[in-house]
Amino acid sequence: MSTSAPSHNQLDSKAEAWSALFSEPMSDLVKRYTSSVFFDKRMWQADIQGSLAHAEMLSAQKIIAAEDFASIQKGMAQITAEIEAGTFEWKLDLEDVHLNIEARLTQLVGDAGKRLHTGRSRNDQVATDVRLWLRSEIDLIEGLLKELQRSLVDVAAKNVDVILPGFTHLQVAQPVSFGHHMLAYVEMFKRDAERMLDVRKRVNVLPLGSAALAGTTYPLDRERVAKTLGMEGVSQNSLDGVSDRDFAIEFTAAASLCMVHVSRLSEELIIWMSQNFGFIKIADRFTTGSSIMPQKKNPDVPELARGKTGRVVGHLMGLITLMKGQPLAYNKDNQEDKEPLFDTVDTLKDTLRIFAEMIGGQLNPASGIKEGGITVNAENMRAAALKGYATATDLADYLVKKGLPFRDAHETVAHAVKLATMKGVDLTDLPLAELQAFNPNIEADVFEALSLEGSLNARNTLGGTAPAQVRAQLAKHHARLA
Repeated sequence: MSTSAPSHNQLDSKAEAWSALFSEPMSDLVKRYTSSVFFDKRMWQADIQGSLAHAEMLSAQKIIAAEDFASIQKGMAQITAEIEAGTFEWKLDLEDVHLNIEARLTQLVGDAGKRLHTGRSRNDQVATDVRLWLRSEIDLIEGLLKELQRSLVDVAAKNVDVILPGFTHLQVAQPVSFGHHMLAYVEMFKRDAERMLDVRKRVNVLPLGSAALAGTTYPLDRERVAKTLGMEGVSQNSLDGVSDRDFAIEFTAAASLCMVHVSRLSEELIIWMSQNFGFIKIADRFTTGSSIMPQKKNPDVPELARGKTGRVVGHLMGLITLMKGQPLAYNKDNQEDKEPLFDTVDTLKDTLRIFAEMIGGQLNPASGIKEGGITVNAENMRAAALKGYATATDLADYLVKKGLPFRDAHETVAHAVKLATMKGVDLTDLPLAELQAFNPNIEADVFEALSLEGSLNARNTLGGTAPAQVRAQLAKHHARLA
């Protein structure tokens, strides 16, 4: 039986991506199972960006003609316009974003489009695209982290002198400035931003030119492509270049830790908003009501963020598990890296964006002032700080300054607290004579030491909660985030 040459339509099909080796078409079930185009098409800009840099290098190296490069540029410009206009036809048969764009390019510019794939494989192409896409997302996330820090700094600056109880074990421990409390989260998100920038360095490495797994016989200038794409280095081993997903795992780990910080903040906002605390109010647009209890105002945004943290941490576990048993080099398993990575990016960006507004408010274009955000109830915070003998440590410190060893001072104060508890009063309500019964060195100035303001002002060391220290930290953060 004679066989005819493949038709042009056959060459446009997915089978052309590998060869005429196969004797039967892929089943529709397998097409749907293996296709990634409807979630990886978001990388189209990165794919075109990487392809143009590759084509420019091929032309400079005389591997393809300058005319071919010009045709590829023209075709990619049209594809960009079609995608942006929403007229580009994404085809399931073409499996992924890369083959869809390549097939359309070939349809537009003919053989020049077919020459684009010279010296590369989908293995190093997809690894490059993911890195380019993630690099741009990290830049956006770093900006969102700064915006959230600014919101927290704004709230802290307005509440330096507001006092609330600091907790350990969720028990009243010592009084702290609410501004100081907010700046603790600024420190967390500052570290998150630093981690993101550090991850970016390892994301920003070029695998293109590794080809399928062993490199290529063409005289590629990989450093030229890296420079064109603004990448900081070139992968040094072709096997590792196509199969490495450490960068995706590392990013998801950094995102998970960032979401953990969001979750810790969420937990406090939820507690503070409850009627039993009443420390803050959250603007109505970030809350919901109850279908049966008309008095309810639920902190849905913090609660959902707390839940979404588990989702992102789950993606980290999924990516680690995805890679744990893979031999070198590329395996189809790695198609499963994209959905958890994409969802992690989307979840983190959405969360940071909404938290920045929920905490700091929304900028009024007319006044240039942020409006809304969380509202602080200073009176309730102060009342809570007066419970639980929050200044007991200050009495111990007072006695130490009078010459008593700290352990003895600790024991003395424990007896004083026991008496105050029996009488149902605060330490400051005990008469001086009763305090002096515990130690004769106690004088009238003890009441200043036992006051909430006295407690705060006494902690005037670097990193402490004294208002002077909080204002010094605010000045540093304002300068850093300007």
